[in-house]
Amino acid sequence: MVSAALMLSLCAGMETKLGVPEVAVRVLVAEDERVMADTIAKGLRGRAMAVDVCYDGDSALERVATNSYDVVVLDRDLPLMHGDEVCRRIVAQGGEARVLMLTAAAGIRDRVDGLDLGADDYLTKPFAFAELVARVGSLGRRARPMLAPVLERAGLRLDRPQFRAWRDGELLPLSPKEFAVLEVLMRAEGRVVSAEELLEKAWDENANPFTNAVRVAVLALRKKLGDPPLIETVPGSGYRLGG
Repeated sequence: MVSAALMLSLCAGMETKLGVPEVAVRVLVAEDERVMADTIAKGLRGRAMAVDVCYDGDSALERVATNSYDVVVLDRDLPLMHGDEVCRRIVAQGGEARVLMLTAAAGIRDRVDGLDLGADDYLTKPFAFAELVARVGSLGRRARPMLAPVLERAGLRLDRPQFRAWRDGELLPLSPKEFAVLEVLMRAEGRVVSAEELLEKAWDENANPFTNAVRVAVLALRKKLGDPPLIETVPGSGYRLGG
């Protein structure tokens, strides 16, 4: 296995140079080297992805059975259940999750074997973090219907590839979470979005369903959007983007 320190060096300095995928993506990172797994997750979250992490094959299958993922970043040499068997079972379930397999084995035969198991893509360690982000984004587009990368509504413009949003031509200084919440509301096209739906699409599995995180994020987003207010609260139902 490649060292966590090497992975950290590969990731260093990358976060401010990359855009984000053209679709909102939910990712499971299954990697037994905890520092590496957590580093990958942190970097992907910085691109407005919802990311869960586990460190063994059994936990990976439990997560896939419980949550709807677009992409599973799967280390091949997982403990408890080998990554090969995890991949076989994910494919056998017939869900929409795409599998990006990670391995330290660089031989052609190893790559072919991984793809033969049903993996959608294969990345050899060590790798550049920019390449990982690009591959996750590509697999995410395959997992979901193609969505417009640029959204416009009520004077708002949201550009997901550039990770930027504007109101009436003025750039909005949004955090990754605020950006993700705004995207969900804009894609709803005036439909009421419940707090539960926002938690599912903009947060990871560690989000407490009884928390006030959604309310706090929406409040912060409202302030940054300015006046006149655009986000409506529908009592007992959720939130809606007006205009």
